Amino acid sequence: MTADASAPQTSDPATPDPATAVQALSERERRHASRVTTWSIAWLILALLLWGWFAFLMLADYGPTYGESAKCRAPLVGPPSGDVLCRDSLREWPALLGIAALATITSVVGAATRVYAKVLARLANGDELF
Repeated sequence: MTADASAPQTSDPATPDPATAVQALSERERRHASRVTTWSIAWLILALLLWGWFAFLMLADYGPTYGESAKCRAPLVGPPSGDVLCRDSLREWPALLGIAALATITSVVGAATRVYAKVLARLANGDELF
């Protein structure tokens, strides 16, 4: 027998342990999933704020008040007033449709990011997707 055959096998310090490498990769994936989840929540909060702003502009009366109600009616509440005091660029349809488009885009991005975060979290935990 030779001296090489009787010597115990030692691991090479340059090659990492496979179990440690998998654990480190899984931890990194969990952190990435957590970061994406935070971004998805931020997108959804922004979408909620934009939808709230859109609803306020569509439903709330505005302008100078006479008695208990405002002189100018909201676009969805009543007929538009022809008064000069009721001209507001944010209450006109192009601006309202632009705000609705921004709210829709942020909602779609937030929902897609949320789904992506859930998939990442399940993959990091080793769960099956289907």
